[in-house]
Amino acid sequence: MTTLKFALVGCGRISAKHAELLGTGQIKHASLVAVCDIVEEKAQKVSAKYNVPWHNNMDQMLQNEDVDVISVLTESGNHARDVIHLSQYGKHIIVEKPMALTLDDADAMIRACSENNCKLFVVKQNRFNYPVIALRKAYEADRFGKLVMGTVRVRWCRTQAYYNQDKWRGTWALDGGVLANQASHHIDLLQWMMGEVESVVAKGTTALVDIEAEDTAVVLLKFRNGALGVIEATTAIRPIDLEGSLTILGEKGTVEIGGFAVNEIRHWNFTESREQDATVKSEYSENPPNVYGFGHLAYYEDIVDSILENKKSLIDGFEGRKSLELISAIYESIETGKEVFLRFIPQKCKLGYAQE
Repeated sequence: MTTLKFALVGCGRISAKHAELLGTGQIKHASLVAVCDIVEEKAQKVSAKYNVPWHNNMDQMLQNEDVDVISVLTESGNHARDVIHLSQYGKHIIVEKPMALTLDDADAMIRACSENNCKLFVVKQNRFNYPVIALRKAYEADRFGKLVMGTVRVRWCRTQAYYNQDKWRGTWALDGGVLANQASHHIDLLQWMMGEVESVVAKGTTALVDIEAEDTAVVLLKFRNGALGVIEATTAIRPIDLEGSLTILGEKGTVEIGGFAVNEIRHWNFTESREQDATVKSEYSENPPNVYGFGHLAYYEDIVDSILENKKSLIDGFEGRKSLELISAIYESIETGKEVFLRFIPQKCKLGYAQE
């Protein structure tokens, strides 16, 4: 079969996971062929480790390298700019979460990729975690019956030193706070399991670090199916990460996935038991080395399969937009102090805009 040639645009912190998988042959029918960053030292470091060409200009890279797929790993607030610009080359594009910081930008990205006949994928690797796969199977088999409540808890540690690594971290224009950054995966999982959201009420604060955006937030959600939801998100845990968890409660069962990266099935109880229930905890739990988990491998495999087999992927641009709309509504509620109903047009949401 064809081997897809991947290039990375952006060689910051998150690029390490992408480069490792693509550059060491861990993904079948995929290889890393080039990397790019405007900070030459960053590009050179990845280049040297995986023996691929480096560039400091993405147009130059695409004019000089044979590339099939581009992974955009730049600052969140620059995703839209970079994806829209790169779409003109007709290459398939992967973009890290969140896909953009405004809904207008997300729509423009989807439109640009469609017009240039290239697929757009958004990184949501936690959907491929073993425990999440087991939970999704139970959900699709209607084992929960009527959904009652869904809860996510993101209790991680990000000190001032983390935000001081780059000037864009924690800013409204390029990053956002814990909701847009660290908790975006968990918010995606909650919505994926519980269904469309009707309204949100939220509070946020900046508790322990000096940044523009929030490091701590709580959110109450009402889903269109009548269920309720809770989001608790903070990077103010000290001294180390505590957990990243997801709990689904229904009339026929309860599942809680915990660990620090939704990687461990803590509770798996249903009124109607099945044979596989006895071993699901041992078979579907995993112990990842960090909060990024193991899901990137399966995520990339899904993308390769989608491209080579011309099939729909699990997380395309439209799926990525769903969680962005929810996060935008949450920020709107924080700023207005009011319940915000989806669909909506942001008025006070600061995400994606420079502050005076």
